[in-house]
Amino acid sequence: MSHEKTMKLVTNLDRAAIEQRLAAVRNAAQSANLGELASMFQGIEGMPRAQIEGKVKSALKWLMDKPDHKSLAAQLELVELNLPNLK
Repeated sequence: MSHEKTMKLVTNLDRAAIEQRLAAVRNAAQSANLGELASMFQGIEGMPRAQIEGKVKSALKWLMDKPDHKSLAAQLELVELNLPNLK
């Protein structure tokens, strides 16, 4: 059996919830001294969907070789699943 925490798949996040998650990722990244990652999500509030999508994809790519930060990647993957909900 896997020891990894399974994250409940949430696919009904609205813009406010998505922005909230991205702000949480930004804060967590700042706390973990990941300034580059944190800066990707500065001013995310109210940003157009395509821009947010680009930032999420870039951040996931940036995190790929950083297995210590799996939880941040998991949050971003969850946001990515919900991007179609951004109006």
